[in-house]
Amino acid sequence: MSETRVCVGAIAGSFGVRGEVRLKSFCAEPEAIASYGPLLTEDGARRFEVTLTRPVKGGFAARLSGVATKEQADALNGVRLYADRIALPPLSEDEFYHADLIGLEVVDTGGQVLGRVRAVHDYGAGDLLEIHGPGLKSTVLLPFTEACVPTVDLAAGRLIADPPEGLFP
Repeated sequence: MSETRVCVGAIAGSFGVRGEVRLKSFCAEPEAIASYGPLLTEDGARRFEVTLTRPVKGGFAARLSGVATKEQADALNGVRLYADRIALPPLSEDEFYHADLIGLEVVDTGGQVLGRVRAVHDYGAGDLLEIHGPGLKSTVLLPFTEACVPTVDLAAGRLIADPPEGLFP
């Protein structure tokens, strides 16, 4: 995936029989997904203009350009949609796109490598960084708070963590 694009949503199947899709938005303001210009598939092979038609449980019912039938909408189930980074709103100094965090090396305040960020999750109480690395039998979920992650250095490709006692072996 190009660093010039950010995943902003995913198609969660068809909605109805007239070619609409159920669209899950990963945006801070969910309805903003339709305003980021044409959205592209991960490989960039297809692009869609998005028109939100109404909110539905878990997202929106939406029309995508070039999708006119239920069968076409069904075929897009699970497809992730990307926006050009330049179309997205600028971030403040302490904000990050999840795509920028995934893959960063995680070191503790003493410089010991703890692992790498595998994913970012939000279960409703704030973001959690899923960290996987050497010496870990399973992934560790680290709260993405200023107390637990005081420094994010995108240029260096790492973040410094001050995890709670006992979180890492």
